[in-house]
Amino acid sequence: MNKNILKIILKKDKSKIICLTAYSKNIASIIDKHCDIVLVGDSLGSVLYNFSSTKKVSLDMMIEHSKSVRMGVKKSLMVVDMPHNTYRNPKEALKNAKKIITKTKCDAVKLEGGKKIVQTIKTLIKNKIPVMGHLGLLPQSATSFKFKGKKKTERKIILRDSKILEEAGVFSIVLECVESSLAKEITKKISVPTIGIGASAYCDGQVLVTDDLIGLNKISARFVKRYLNIEKQINDSVLKFKKDVVTNKFPTKKHSY
Repeated sequence: MNKNILKIILKKDKSKIICLTAYSKNIASIIDKHCDIVLVGDSLGSVLYNFSSTKKVSLDMMIEHSKSVRMGVKKSLMVVDMPHNTYRNPKEALKNAKKIITKTKCDAVKLEGGKKIVQTIKTLIKNKIPVMGHLGLLPQSATSFKFKGKKKTERKIILRDSKILEEAGVFSIVLECVESSLAKEITKKISVPTIGIGASAYCDGQVLVTDDLIGLNKISARFVKRYLNIEKQINDSVLKFKKDVVTNKFPTKKHSY
């Protein structure tokens, strides 16, 4: 087993797992110092390409961004999202997962879903491809972006799916927008770590989109906490540059050949 995956599993009930997204070497090299997991999320579709959903993200996009991220990740576990329509059956999933692993040198892949994709997950794991699960709100197939687990039937399905994924061999499960008491129950009942996003502090760890965290992406989702207004800092820097050029303060001899 990958030593970084083992580290993640051993954090269960002991210390919190820190996970953030990266789509390039520069961001990856910064967050790698503080994270346990760096996720190349298909959220890059909306964050970088202004897609209306993650469904438009291609395998090639994920691979190219992941190759860049790999150059910045030295200590964290690197996980790559398998995009929409790349794991519709076990055969397709295995082919595409192998392509991702080979071309990006990532440590694991993440797939959205429970019982419906369990055979696919088992196939990947059987072929020594580590898998991170993802339950609750599933952006690749969601028709409405509401939190999950309010209805009894919904709770039963998500809880059942968490146990199915655990038995299939995933090393962790992302719980997205899952009602707090359900996230707590799942975290207590399964042996693998849960990583929440809008799923309460009861989870074994937390994940956020880095661009949301630093204020570069304008999003009003309830689960986002903005720790920095990087947009203002960029704006201020560009304004200073503009003024220096207009007033002939830049470039000076120091910045010229």
